[in-house]
Amino acid sequence: MDYSFIIRKAQPCDAKAIQGIIEEAFEKYIKDTGFSGTMEALGESVKDIKNDIESKEVFIAMIDDLPVGTIRIQISPDNTAYISRFGVRPQYHDMGIGRSMMLLVDKLLISSGVKKVSLHTASKYRELMRFYYGGNFYVDSTTKDRGYVRALMVKYYD
Repeated sequence: MDYSFIIRKAQPCDAKAIQGIIEEAFEKYIKDTGFSGTMEALGESVKDIKNDIESKEVFIAMIDDLPVGTIRIQISPDNTAYISRFGVRPQYHDMGIGRSMMLLVDKLLISSGVKKVSLHTASKYRELMRFYYGGNFYVDSTTKDRGYVRALMVKYYD
């Protein structure tokens, strides 16, 4: 192993690998937040992921050809964006993979003229809340529409 790390645009052939990353990351999310239900992300099919790869900006992070992280961005015509399905395999946490993916997203959104990006996360998940605060997001609002307190996190680009 030479421990090379890259983030690249996902291709349709990456859909199965992305599904595996999402399963691992969101199962940890459920466990760490104490959520008792299931999450929409865990019911996603390979076809759903391929559709997102074709219609959104989807990235995959790799270490030595092993898929370890993913993120999706939907850019809207009103110069806003929404981040979804952001996850890193648990055994690769605290290595800078998530931060690197977010920095890449920042560059993409700024170069695309996006003025505001948002995402949802469990407000009870301290580590994720700290991560997003460290990336200049703030809590815009909260809701319990999914059975737990979800924070709408927002970041503006000047």
